[in-house]
Amino acid sequence: MKKKSICVLMAFLITALSACGASTQGESEMVTSSSEDLSSFATGIKTEEEEGAEATAFVLDDEIKERCPVIFEATRGNVSYGEFTHGTYYSDTCKMERGYSILLPADYSKDKKYPVLYLLHGIFGDEYSFSQDKSNKIREIVGNMAYDGYIDETIVVCPNMYATSDPDQKPGFDSKSVLPYDNFINDLVNDLMPHIESEYSVLTGRENTYLAGFSMGGRETIYITLQRPELFGYVCAISPAPGIVPTQDKFMTHEGQIQEDEMKFAEGAIEPNVFIVCCGTRDSVVGTYPKQYHELLDANGADHIWYEITGADHDNNAIKSGLFNLLNQISF
Repeated sequence: MKKKSICVLMAFLITALSACGASTQGESEMVTSSSEDLSSFATGIKTEEEEGAEATAFVLDDEIKERCPVIFEATRGNVSYGEFTHGTYYSDTCKMERGYSILLPADYSKDKKYPVLYLLHGIFGDEYSFSQDKSNKIREIVGNMAYDGYIDETIVVCPNMYATSDPDQKPGFDSKSVLPYDNFINDLVNDLMPHIESEYSVLTGRENTYLAGFSMGGRETIYITLQRPELFGYVCAISPAPGIVPTQDKFMTHEGQIQEDEMKFAEGAIEPNVFIVCCGTRDSVVGTYPKQYHELLDANGADHIWYEITGADHDNNAIKSGLFNLLNQISF
């Protein structure tokens, strides 16, 4: 794909290179706020009319970037961003109404069709985990990359990943309590995706359907991708939690969804165009489990991209990096 360029001030780029703070987080896998103060960057972006001879070209390529460039995180005055809203659907899998948050493009029209990103939250989260945390910059990253022509305008769906049929069941650190997360693959494929495709003007097919997740959402992203690779063309597991294969971590004993030698695509399967696994080097929650997944995928011949985010904890720095790199890979 032809590379596209955008203009930013050289001073703005220098500032971006120095922005590398990472917030820390406790043992729960809820999304945390980044320690980066981006308010000053927002005012540094010029409109097209303001950009002059003193500006220099910034060109994206298909190389993985450890950090999301600040120009894509910033809230720009000349860009209209979509807003998260809430919707519901009936799940035959769970035998109840379930909710989701959805981010539509600012100029969403039923006369146009859009690709869809399904974005999965961490343990103890729900459909509001991403939509209510402004510091993850999802609106800005998706909106800015579309505005600059790197990606098509994209719909983002944030489901409740706890797919239980018992309304009184709660997530926790034991085998029974985490089973509904593993059941989400059935709710996603059989209930949520058909609902989204019928209620919204979306492009269908794997080339237009993306999957990403953080922590427990990252774990299920890997599992879903290995089980149903024909559905998703572009995938990113961010700081994926343990439990796909049997293991013991500091929270619980995981029985595992599959065995280590099953961490691969079925023979003859249509694999994703892009399959990313990433994690911060200072992750205090999932530790080295993401790297272990990478090593298992590598040993079993499952093609994927692995990278680490220097200094990032189990936090929004990792989320922003993974989301940006997934979307950037789509642009190429």
